[in-house]
Amino acid sequence: MFKKIAVGTDGSETASRAVEMALDLAGHYGAQLLVFSAYRPVGSARIEREADAAPDDVQWMINPHEDVDAVLADVERRASARGLHADGFAREGDPAYVLCELAEQHEADLLVIGNKGINRRLLGSVPKSVSHNAPCSVVIAKTT
Repeated sequence: MFKKIAVGTDGSETASRAVEMALDLAGHYGAQLLVFSAYRPVGSARIEREADAAPDDVQWMINPHEDVDAVLADVERRASARGLHADGFAREGDPAYVLCELAEQHEADLLVIGNKGINRRLLGSVPKSVSHNAPCSVVIAKTT
């Protein structure tokens, strides 16, 4: 039924629960796993501080996208540990917009996101926007 399952993550503990659900679903359906993340670039002052303190052989890893790169790599490792393959994609911008845009671009059949921001009966801004605008089915995992 699902050939491409995507999951949105920001690396937080609650997003990690949505990732677990996506990993389970991808394993169950034998689906390709796509990992999406929206980010704001790391500031230049932080990059300079980290580069000055880092050994020469790892300075190449310090860049404006280092935080999101680490988030995607973590999910790719978790997928690999389960015998699954995951491909990570990130874009700068508003999380809801980025997740929907990437889901459309990569033709995802299902997008899994966490419910962080759900307050009583009302969805938080990201899950609400994604649920209304995604080009595919959406699962909002209970993560809080």
